[in-house]
Formats: sequence, C-alpha cells, structure tokens
Amino acid sequence: MKLKFIALTGALLLTVASAQDTQTFDLRILETTDLHTSALGYDYYQDKPTGEFGLEYTATLINQARAEKRNTLLFDNGDLIQGNPLGDYVARVNPLKAGQQHPMHAAMKVLGYNAATLGNHEFNYGLPYLDQVLKQAPMPVVTANVYRDNGKGEPGENAYTPYTIQRHTIYDTSGRPAIINVGVIGFTPPQIVNWDKAWLQGKIVTGDAVQAAQKFVPEMKAKGADIIVALAHGGINAEYTPGMENFAAALTTVPGIDVILSGHSHLEFPGSTYKSIPGANLEKGTINGKPVMMAGFWGNNLGVTDLKLSFNRQAQRWTITDAQSTLRPIWDKTNKKSLVSPDPRIAEAVKAAHEGTLAYVRAKVADLSTPINSYWALVQDDPSVQLVSAAQTAYVKKALADTKYKDLPVLSAAAPFKAGGRSGASYYTDIPAGTLAIKNVADLYVYPNTVQAVLVKGSDIKEWLERSAGQFKQIDPSSKTPQALVDDSFPTYNFDVIDGVTYEIDVTQPSKYDSKGQVANAGASRIKNLMYQGTPIDPNQEFVVATNNYRASGGGSFPGLTGQNIILQAPDETRQALISYFQEQKTVNPSADNNWKLTPIPGATLLVVSSPNAQKYLPTGVTFMKTRDDGFAEYELKW
Repeated sequence: MKLKFIALTGALLLTVASAQDTQTFDLRILETTDLHTSALGYDYYQDKPTGEFGLEYTATLINQARAEKRNTLLFDNGDLIQGNPLGDYVARVNPLKAGQQHPMHAAMKVLGYNAATLGNHEFNYGLPYLDQVLKQAPMPVVTANVYRDNGKGEPGENAYTPYTIQRHTIYDTSGRPAIINVGVIGFTPPQIVNWDKAWLQGKIVTGDAVQAAQKFVPEMKAKGADIIVALAHGGINAEYTPGMENFAAALTTVPGIDVILSGHSHLEFPGSTYKSIPGANLEKGTINGKPVMMAGFWGNNLGVTDLKLSFNRQAQRWTITDAQSTLRPIWDKTNKKSLVSPDPRIAEAVKAAHEGTLAYVRAKVADLSTPINSYWALVQDDPSVQLVSAAQTAYVKKALADTKYKDLPVLSAAAPFKAGGRSGASYYTDIPAGTLAIKNVADLYVYPNTVQAVLVKGSDIKEWLERSAGQFKQIDPSSKTPQALVDDSFPTYNFDVIDGVTYEIDVTQPSKYDSKGQVANAGASRIKNLMYQGTPIDPNQEFVVATNNYRASGGGSFPGLTGQNIILQAPDETRQALISYFQEQKTVNPSADNNWKLTPIPGATLLVVSSPNAQKYLPTGVTFMKTRDDGFAEYELKW
C-alpha cells in the first residue's frame, strides 16, 4: 500500500511538472498596407480633409489594439512612398536631403513598426531615391525576391535584405515571460521589372515569390525562427502559377510560413470578394488553415491577427493552436462618419511635408473654362481622358519631329484612373471651372508614369482595344431584366481609350481576352467600325501610339505590348507633359470628341454605378435610381 502511494505521488509530480513546462500566449499581429503616402486624412486633389482614409486615423486603431493585448507586433506591407502629391513633393519637387527621413517613415517611427516590405510602387521613382529612403527607415525592410542583375540579366545577390529574425519577450496568460524568435520575410510582385523597366532594366531582376519562400524559409527555421510572418505585397488568386503577381494565397502552401499579410489589390481579407477562394474560411480569416490579412488601402483598415500560442519549455517548441484574422475600419460607410479620432502625433510628424505639399498643389497652371469630371468615363468618351491624350499626342509629335517616325500618324492611349471601383464612391475627378492648379493635374493623372511611344500596326490597335473592352460584362440583348454593364474586377486604369481613331464597343459580344490578358474567345470581336480618318483602319498601316511606361513595357498584359516596340522613352513624367500643354494653352477648354461609343442595344436596360454627384452631369439616356449604403449611386442606361 505504501509503495502504491509513492508511485501515485510521483505520477502527480510528473503531471505538475509537465503543466509547468507549457505556457499559453496571446500574440497580436497588426498590418497596414498600401498606405500610398496617406499619412493624413487629406484629399490633396480636392484640397480638403477627409476621415475616409489616413494613417493618422489608423494610428488610433493601432493604439487601441495594443492596449487590448500586451504582446503586439506591427508591420507594413508596402506601397508606402508613392500615391498622392505628398509623395511627389518629397521625391521630385522638394527632394529629400541627405540623411533626411521620409515623412511616412517619420510617422511610422512614432508608431514603432517592427518591420516592412517593399511594394511595387516603391520603385516608381527609381533605385537611387529608394536607396536614399531606405537608409533612414526606422524599421527593417525585407524583400526576398528582388536580386541584383549579374550582368547577364540573371539573378545575382539579393538586392535587399530577404528576411529578419527578431527576438521578442512576450508574456503568457499568467504574466510569465518567454523569448520568441519571430521571422519576417517579404515579397513584391515580380512584374516590377516590366512596370518600371526604364528605372530597373540592367540593374535588378526579380523571381517568383513562392520559390523565394521555399529557399529562405528553411534557412530561417534553421537559424531559430519560432514562427514566420510573410509580408506578401501581392493579392490573393486561387491558382498558383510561377511568376504570378498575386501570390499571397500560394504562400499558405509553403511549410514553415505561419501568417501571411497581403495587399497590393486594395481589397479586404477576410471579405466576401474572396469567398470562392479554395481553402478560405472567412469567419476565421484563414486560407488553408493559415491566418491571412489584406487591410484595404490608404489606412482605411487596420488588419488584426490574433494568435494563440503554446510553448513547451522543456522541448523549446512553439505551436500555434488557434488564429483569428479581422479588419477594423476607420470609416462608417453607411453613416458616412469617422469611427475614430486621429492621432495628433502623425500630423506633427509630417507637418512640414504636408504644408509644403499644399503650397505645391495650389500653384496655378492655367485657366479652366468649364468643369472636368470622370463620373461617366466608363459610359462615354470623357474630357478627363481626352485631355491626357491631347497632351501625350502633342508631346510625342514634338519629340519625334526630327526622327524617321515624324511622318507617321500619332494616336494616344489613356485611361480613366479615377472612376470609383475598389477605391470608393469619392474616387472620381471633379474639377470646377476657374483656376486649374497642380492639384488638378495630379487629379487627372495620379501616377508618376513617364511618356513613352510605341510603333504598332492597325491590327495591333484592334487587339489593344479588344483587351481594353474587357472592362464590360457581356449583355444579353433579349433580356428585359436590368443588367450590370461594368465588370468591377477589371481595373479602370486598363480601360484604354485610343484617340485618333473612331470605334464602337459592342458589349453583346463576349470579351476576346480574359482578366489576365489571355485569349479566351478567339473568334470574339467587341470592337466595331474601327476607322482612321473616316475609313476602315488598314491592318498593315503603321502608327505611333503615345502612352506611358507602364503600358508600353507590358503593364496590364495588352497584346503586342512587351517593351520590344518602344520608340520613345521620354525623361518627363506624363504630369509634366500635361502641365506644359496646359501652360501653352493658357485657357483650357475641355471637351470630348466622342471618338468611341457603346453600340446601342435597343430595349436593353443597363445598370451603371457612379457617384451620387454624377447626377449633375447625366448623359442622354441615363436615369438616377438610388444611392446605396456603400456611398455609390445606381443609374439606369437605356437607348
């Protein structure tokens, strides 16, 4: 009997020791992504404050989230230094001095970010500027799939630090400390070498994100990383293909990666957009069982992932036992009000840059005779797009005047950048008559692209427009039910309008190209009555098309545009071409020449979404229906 008592006591002691060897922890991971220099809730294009976006508002959510959980890490997922006039101001107008910190980094220093990665727009201003910015970054910046060009167009050494392993003291649910090694690795879209070819060719090359992860994650584990967070500046696509742009979901299949912070697409995960993604659990915010976040854009959401961790002290092993990802918005879309107050420390950190930006954007360029808006740019030919085309055409004709291309006809391709969509109901150009200022030019053309020109044939023009016509859904002409016209998944910056020719778009036909730019319906033709100077376009006639570096180098996957037929790579940004064009005119008279239109569908009713403000400029055949809870308004188009 005594021996049994001793044995039982020993078993109890072993059980107690085993319980003491295991600790339970809560670890919160916070994400911002695609801030695009939106330190403040300030619309530089409309020159007024807003509560719909801005890191100063997200900062308050960060403060609250930290107050709720003792163990918290904060990361940024890229596209930080470009995106609005503040980014242009510190990159071009009043360049950063040696040793000066970028205002976005000054704001992030206040908040104590743990690490960040590079987005594709980090490369828009060139490598010297990016290197200058990164030298003063207040946190490690990691990117694993960008390499130095070895001189043969092949990957050499990593251009940036691929990963970091950070040692953190965290506290369990009883208040006891432990050390955890958190590995952080970053990835950017491989397509940057095409999108910013003028800056990057011969200097860097890129690789597949998943393959880079498969290389480095085992190395990180071998060096002691207990958990690994992937900062994935790529969207969420269902299927993995090597070299893909939107690779975040694919990273969930890489052993050793525990948390994926995504971005780039300016969408939200967890969210209904991704309900059909294989392995997605929107209630838990996971894909293939791993927590994933995508926190919108411009600081409109804070991404929050809460991990439950178990630590076996004897085995020195960390285990994630549960995870939950959620998004916290800063703006109530239904009631159109801020959900939090701004953190005043952010405004103080960027005060000088903000004030300088305001002085810059308010400078006069010309007089404007009538208003300009982009509310109906997806329904009819639009002056906001026409002005860009006119400026590009004038620039290219002048640049080619003394070249062998001088006698070729010059066309121009431009797209409506601000046409609502995923950026919200306020994301439209709306410039009143009067003074045309720098802020209005930036409103017309929001990207720091440069002017380029390509040499194409008439047959290429047709295919270019067929790809562009993927903006629209296919309409059943026999249906009496209202049908949505615009495919919201198609980014409006890929809806190129080509000026200098006339044409119709027949949306009763299927799109020839799919969302990736691949031929989906080989026999389909939406482009009708394509004419040059009043006669059907000659498929073999040569044309010069003025465009931008993104499109000319293959951005958007347009047929015939791979960077091989570029005949002009101008040093000037398109916005500078616009400014020069407007200054020469002195008074700008915006108008559209109606060179394209939708082929009428008698008897059909099409649903179109735009801003409620678009009611002031209703096209013929369009009727206002209602304003939705998300801020957009619905309209009906009939012939």
